[in-house]
Amino acid sequence: MARKNRNGNRKPREQRSPIKIPELGYYLVVTDTEATERYYFQGLYKELPKEIQSKLVIKVVETKTRAMIDKCLAMAAYDAQYRIPWIVFDRDKVKDFDEIIRKAESLGIRAGWSNPCFEIWMYSYYGTMPSILESWICCSEFEKIFQRKTGQKYSKSDTTVYKKIFQTGDEEGAFQIARQKYKQCIREGKTIPSQMCPCTTVYQLVEEIRNKVNLLNNRF
Repeated sequence: MARKNRNGNRKPREQRSPIKIPELGYYLVVTDTEATERYYFQGLYKELPKEIQSKLVIKVVETKTRAMIDKCLAMAAYDAQYRIPWIVFDRDKVKDFDEIIRKAESLGIRAGWSNPCFEIWMYSYYGTMPSILESWICCSEFEKIFQRKTGQKYSKSDTTVYKKIFQTGDEEGAFQIARQKYKQCIREGKTIPSQMCPCTTVYQLVEEIRNKVNLLNNRF
């Protein structure tokens, strides 16, 4: 429905304000956690140069695991041609893990999954991705290396978690480790995400954003 101006008259279509399209993309990240992933991606955005922040959007939304795809589709429907939809979640104890990924990708939604948990991705900033099958063990072991590297205790509700691992770890190295682990699983015939452990595809989202930022920086 057309909007009305101050006099109550409908505004002609040609007078409407044009949609502002972020040059580097509008990333819509839907996750099923209330803290870790949200603070990580919000922190990633905050650490980008100010001039880049005006050209890139990273919107993080939380919902229940089973509702991620529907939530993503509903929000991506607004200016669909400009939004880049992702779901980000862990293997943990999700029963329909593989099916959620398959369905999301069939609908054009990228999946940034981690097996066994998101911490395995952050682990790679410190030069390793250990073979850990249980998420609680992974979190416990990551807490130790995080405290050793940062001098602070790890908390899932730490709003500065990205800044800390970025400053004390190696993000480029993390991309390489995560990519190698992914390819190793494929070589070993493990092509189903629930069987690929330790493994994560979150690096694909972060690396894509970083590559766009680097390309733009190189233009100046």
